[in-house]
Amino acid sequence: MATKHEQILQYINDLGIGEKISVRQIAKALNVSEGTAYRAIKEAENQGFVSTIERVGTIRIEKKKKENIEKLTFAEVVNIVDGSVLGGRQGLYKTLNRFVIGAMKLDAMMRYVDPGNLLIVGNRYQVHKIALEAGAAVLITGGFDTSDEVIKLADELELPIISTSYDTFTVATMINRAIYDQLIKKEIVLVDDILIPLQDTYYMTINNSVEKWHELNQKTGHSRYPVVDEGFRVQGMVTSKDVLGVNRLTPIEKVMTKNPITVNERTSVASVAHVMVWEAIEQLPVVDQQRKLMGVISRQDVLKALQMIQRQPHVGETIEDVVTSRFSDHSTSDYLLFQCEVTPQMTNHLGTLSYGVVTTIVTEAGSRALRKYKKGDLVVENVTLYFIKPVQIDTTIDIHPKVLEIGRKNGKIDVELYHNGEIVGKALMMAQLLD
Repeated sequence: MATKHEQILQYINDLGIGEKISVRQIAKALNVSEGTAYRAIKEAENQGFVSTIERVGTIRIEKKKKENIEKLTFAEVVNIVDGSVLGGRQGLYKTLNRFVIGAMKLDAMMRYVDPGNLLIVGNRYQVHKIALEAGAAVLITGGFDTSDEVIKLADELELPIISTSYDTFTVATMINRAIYDQLIKKEIVLVDDILIPLQDTYYMTINNSVEKWHELNQKTGHSRYPVVDEGFRVQGMVTSKDVLGVNRLTPIEKVMTKNPITVNERTSVASVAHVMVWEAIEQLPVVDQQRKLMGVISRQDVLKALQMIQRQPHVGETIEDVVTSRFSDHSTSDYLLFQCEVTPQMTNHLGTLSYGVVTTIVTEAGSRALRKYKKGDLVVENVTLYFIKPVQIDTTIDIHPKVLEIGRKNGKIDVELYHNGEIVGKALMMAQLLD
C-alpha cells in the first residue's frame, strides 16, 4: 500500500498543468497534516513538476525533458528576474521559445515576435497589447506597470505579463545566464540517462531462497541481484560470494548483504564511478526517494558513459573548461611539462590565481601525466595543496607533474607550479584508475 507521501505525490502529479497548489488545500483534500503536505510539495518541486513563485504561489508545471532543458518556463523567468506577475498567471507553466528585446519601432519590432516568445520592453502599453495578441508573453523592465486593459487581455489569453525593476540589458544578461547554466546541466550525464530500467532488471524478493539465485544465474549469466520486499523497497544485495557453498533451500534474506549502497536517478555518473571504484562494486541498485527499486546501473555502463562524455563537444563552458582550454603540452620523451595562461576568469578579487583554479590545474596536469603511463579513465581521490604564492593575471605558469607511484588500480603524482623559474605552488594528487 502506498504511503501518505506517495499518495500526495500522485495527487499532485494528476493535477492539470497550471493548477495552483497549497499546503492547506492538499492537507484538507487528503486528510494529512500540513507538515506531510509541505514535504511532499517540496519533493514534487525537486522532481520538477511543481514550481513555487514569489507573490504568485505554487503551481503544477510540465516536467522538462532533458533534450528540452535549455528552454525556460515563464515561471522560471519570474524567479530569475525577481519579477512580479501583473496578469496571465495561468500561463506561467508555458515554455518560452526565445526572447526578443523591443528596442525599435512597433512595426519593425513585431516582425520578430512570434507565438511563445517573451518580449522584453519598457512602459509602452500599445506594444504590450499587440505582443499579447501575437501570442507572446511580456516582460516589462524598469519597474513599470501596464494598463488594466492589458492585464485583462493577459488573463484571457493565459499569457504572463511580468514586471521587473531591472533594466533591459541586465534582464537579457540574467536570462542568457540561466539558459547557459541549463546547457551545462544538460551535458552532465546522470544515472537516469543510462540505468537499466526496472522492466529489464533481474531481482529477487526476500521470500526467495538461494535456489532462485541459481535459476537467475543460469538464465542471465549475471551474479549480482538486488533483493526487494513486497513494496519493491531494496532490502539487500546478493552476489555469488554470498551463496557459495550455501544450501539451496536457505532463505535469501539470511545470506544477502543488508542495507546496500544505492543511488538515485539524479546522481551524476561521475559520482557513481567514484563510489564503484572506492567500494569495489560492480553493480548498484537505483532507487527513488522511498528506496523503491527503479533499476540497476553496472560498472560497464558507467565506463561507457564516461568515455562518451570525453568525446562529446561541450556547449556550456565551465571554469574547468576555461582552465583546460589554456593548457599547452611542452613535454619531451623523458620530461613532463605543461603551461597555462592565467586569464581574468581564473583569478580572485585580488587579481591573483584563485585557490580553486590551482586545484583544477593540479588535477588536469596530474590526470594528463597518468594517462601518458596508462590509458583509461580515472577518478581523483585526493588533492593536497602544500602551498601557493600569488600569481598575477596575464602570466604563464609552468606545470611539472611527476608520477611518484603507479599501480594497477591507483596512482600518486607530485605537481609543482613555476613562474619565471620560481616555484609558486606544490601539490600531491592521488587517483583511482578505472579498467
